[in-house]
Amino acid sequence: MERFCEIALGEQQLAAIVHQPEPAAKVGVVLIVGGPQYRVGSHRQFVQLSRALAREGIASLRFDYRGMGDSEGEKQPFDDISADIRAACDTFCADTGIRRIVLWGLCDAASAAMIYASTDPRVEGLVLLNPWLHSDAAMGKTMVRHYYLKRLCSLDFWRKLLGGKVRVKAGLQDAKGFLHNSMAQAGEDKPGYQARMQAGIEQFHGKVCLILSGVDLTAREFEQQALGSGGWAAFERADCQIHRLPQADHTFSNSDFKRQVENISARFVQARADNCAVASGDPAYS
Repeated sequence: MERFCEIALGEQQLAAIVHQPEPAAKVGVVLIVGGPQYRVGSHRQFVQLSRALAREGIASLRFDYRGMGDSEGEKQPFDDISADIRAACDTFCADTGIRRIVLWGLCDAASAAMIYASTDPRVEGLVLLNPWLHSDAAMGKTMVRHYYLKRLCSLDFWRKLLGGKVRVKAGLQDAKGFLHNSMAQAGEDKPGYQARMQAGIEQFHGKVCLILSGVDLTAREFEQQALGSGGWAAFERADCQIHRLPQADHTFSNSDFKRQVENISARFVQARADNCAVASGDPAYS
């Protein structure tokens, strides 16, 4: 069953859609929308995801945070929507009877979920897709490694260069800028939200499922800073799931990519429900 509901946040009302199958697992999903999007999502991804979860017996809520879609108020920066997320979780729990939540977010919505999760004991897990973690240094390294080196190895690039179809001066200036940035020390230009993301995910004791696209500079930039040597400890935990979809773009625009994301998300949430059932001795959780 799908129904519209309103989320009260002070004097403002936020628009939301609840998907509640019968029966529903006791762990549900709150979808956080990355900007600039609203509750439908790119390529109707959030609608399709919520319906796919419902078919698996998982309830969900997708909503517009302040200033987006049909919600009232001024648009907030992604790293300042914790009040919106908490209000959405409150409404979801009150409306459905769900007590445990998985937060799901793409791009800067994933970043917002990382900042928020540790502050809410109802949050059982996080599904994070291509989190936004920008810095000039990381972008410089990403562009040098994944764009310029690839172009230099491309026969097509050399054909265009020899044919005079490449703006050499402008290209060299851009490359020089990215190379300069890539040599900056990590953290040199670290803005506040990055530190809050890292602190949030390190303090979060639930489970994490990270999904990264192969054809996406945002994902590469995130990997550059948060994974591997010198990365964030939260993603080194043995129970942290990391899924890579090599051919997927940033918004998983292909239907096959969306089905893969739906399957990964549903399995992750169902596992959380099963774990809660075992931990509580209450089979109703599953």
